[in-house]
Amino acid sequence: MNLSEKSGWSIVNTYEKLPKKFYSKVKNANFLNPKLILYNESLAKTLGIDEEIEKLSEDEKAEIFVGNKPIKHTKPIAQAYAGHQFGHFTILGDGRAMLIAEQQALDGKIYDLHLKGSGTTPYSRGGDGKAVIKPMLREYLISEAMHYLGISTTRSLAVSLTGEEIYRNGMEQGAVLARVASSHLRVGTFEFASLNEKEDLKKLANYAIKRHYGEILTQNEENIYTKLLQNVIEKQANLIAKWQLVGFIHGVMNTDNMTISGESIDYGPCAFMNEYDVNTVFSSIDRNGRYAYGNQPSIGQWNLSKFADTLLPLIHKDEDMAVKIATKALSKYSLKFNKAFISGMKAKIGLLNNEDDYLELIQNLLTMMQEMGADYTNTFVRLTLKMGGKDGSYLQGTKELFDSSKFKIWQKKWLENINSSKIDKKQIFENMKKANPFIIPRNNIVEDVLKKASSGNFEEFNNFLNALKNPYEYKDKNKNYQELPPKTMQKYQTFCGT
Repeated sequence: MNLSEKSGWSIVNTYEKLPKKFYSKVKNANFLNPKLILYNESLAKTLGIDEEIEKLSEDEKAEIFVGNKPIKHTKPIAQAYAGHQFGHFTILGDGRAMLIAEQQALDGKIYDLHLKGSGTTPYSRGGDGKAVIKPMLREYLISEAMHYLGISTTRSLAVSLTGEEIYRNGMEQGAVLARVASSHLRVGTFEFASLNEKEDLKKLANYAIKRHYGEILTQNEENIYTKLLQNVIEKQANLIAKWQLVGFIHGVMNTDNMTISGESIDYGPCAFMNEYDVNTVFSSIDRNGRYAYGNQPSIGQWNLSKFADTLLPLIHKDEDMAVKIATKALSKYSLKFNKAFISGMKAKIGLLNNEDDYLELIQNLLTMMQEMGADYTNTFVRLTLKMGGKDGSYLQGTKELFDSSKFKIWQKKWLENINSSKIDKKQIFENMKKANPFIIPRNNIVEDVLKKASSGNFEEFNNFLNALKNPYEYKDKNKNYQELPPKTMQKYQTFCGT
């Protein structure tokens, strides 16, 4: 039988074949009264485990998804890594998470099954290793929204209550998130490896190549580690460009939060931009704006330079030559990011031809949006509706921009370019819908549905989640999710609750 025809648990556990310094074995959790409250059946189907999960009682599911019971005979581990946090290097590791299995899915790919909030590990550094309900629901909601926006991301399989009350800002319900990722290899994993023997670093790099970039091994490359660097640079340039295109602000772009696979990970203080402002910061701990919206592309390159540093001993035996090769690879980051971002921006305004004139058009629009405080998402939705001959004047945060004389001049130039493209306007309208989400996880709505779900009322949470599964569908019934926050939320802050 072909792998694609099989279903059920197919555990491979490849990470444990690395040297033992890269992980520590941990005990199963011991939560007394766990309860499953969210379960992602479609993701379970993708992994090929839905039928196995369905055989279990609700109690048995909860036991697995909080880490009380192993999957088959697996033993959980916590992964070691380091990282630059706000520019400062520190030794880290999974302080409240554990890898419970690696599942080979129906497509042959290997996915980590990871539990967040499952208790202490050797890397907990004095913390209790636990998490509470609201941040876990938040990561579930945002990670799934990112997936359906078409952005590479870790995903969420389940959220379970632990039956405990945890003290954070008062007493809150304990919870565990079951997260799925192509792997949890981070730039910080390589930073940790670089502190050890070169042979250990080489084993980690070989593992990363085999797991994520196996095609390198068949390309007759002179140096596979240079090629690894180039691949990760390209993945991250494309990822961060996609963040920028939907107004996503990660909030804590430390090197331990940058994956080798190119997936978005760790959604603690993230948020989506309302009013367009390149200096937008939501994270309460980012006091100097290091990870502001407009800084994300350059921070991406900075993080990748730290990744390159770790690979220097593998790239060339001569250090100067290794630096030269790595620097050349890093110099391509800006080109790759700009190409992806500009291509995406052209799609957002319906102009797909390769015209340099469009760059000025894009920049002028963004400048006006910043000057007039236009809502980022709603501005592009209104442009899309205009192309379809539909009224978008109801969209909050767009009136000042669209009523301005500057915009009318810009619009005239835009329509001239549209007409000269000789593409049917109906087709342009359809193309623009695919580039401009009708709804995003608006911060005010996210907070509202999380508050209610944390109290046990999941109706609005589930309705919002279902709407976010089709963000590019222009449906009147979802207009309520386009509403901007009240003035009292203008100073909205996020916290590293996850």
